[in-house]
Amino acid sequence: MTIKAVFFDAAGTLIKPARRVGESYAAIAAKHGKHVLASDIAERFRACFDVAPRLAFPGAPDDDLARLERDWWKRLVARVFEPWSPFERFDEYFAELFAYFAEPRAWALYPEVCETLSVLKQRGVILGVISNFDSRLVQILDGLGAGSSFDQIFVSSRVGYAKPDPRIFQVALSRHGLKPGDAVHVGDSETNDLHAANNAGLRGVLVDRGNGTDAPDHGRVASLKTILTMFNG
Repeated sequence: MTIKAVFFDAAGTLIKPARRVGESYAAIAAKHGKHVLASDIAERFRACFDVAPRLAFPGAPDDDLARLERDWWKRLVARVFEPWSPFERFDEYFAELFAYFAEPRAWALYPEVCETLSVLKQRGVILGVISNFDSRLVQILDGLGAGSSFDQIFVSSRVGYAKPDPRIFQVALSRHGLKPGDAVHVGDSETNDLHAANNAGLRGVLVDRGNGTDAPDHGRVASLKTILTMFNG
């Protein structure tokens, strides 16, 4: 299979939190007078995140996007802490939390990322990111030393569409003058990456590191390095 571009999801595919989300939320909350178990916050976060509206703002002026991104996260975090209200110092807490997750030190690259990107780059493949994230992703990837590997980073909050909406893939393809069959998209979500990419005409690949078994013929890999053997640039 000859392809011209490989797009990657970000969180869960290229990067992961340096420590568990619940632990970070709990540690910073304790600094602001709210003591909650990290495990309780983690469970609540998953429940709230799963039902949150998509992180996308169709038609919003560029000048408003940073505020809209921050407001989206503030509403989500406020819902996370509803069982433990009132949280008197919530505004101060959220400001620190939001700033913390903008810092590269709050994240880590998966071990095989740099080698995989380097080999693909040497083959002349166009590399991009398609992620349901916000503008902070650019400085995170830059700070982790991976940002320069990508020709472009598409985040849902800026594009105006979030996966599994096929339009976010269409925007990425259009920017590079590509047809859907020219590209592969790799991510850790069956819904937002594997199936969404396939539905948009790209070849979707699911990275499932917990499984430990590669099945590339079925679009599933245990490591990003496996995609190097799936096609030629």
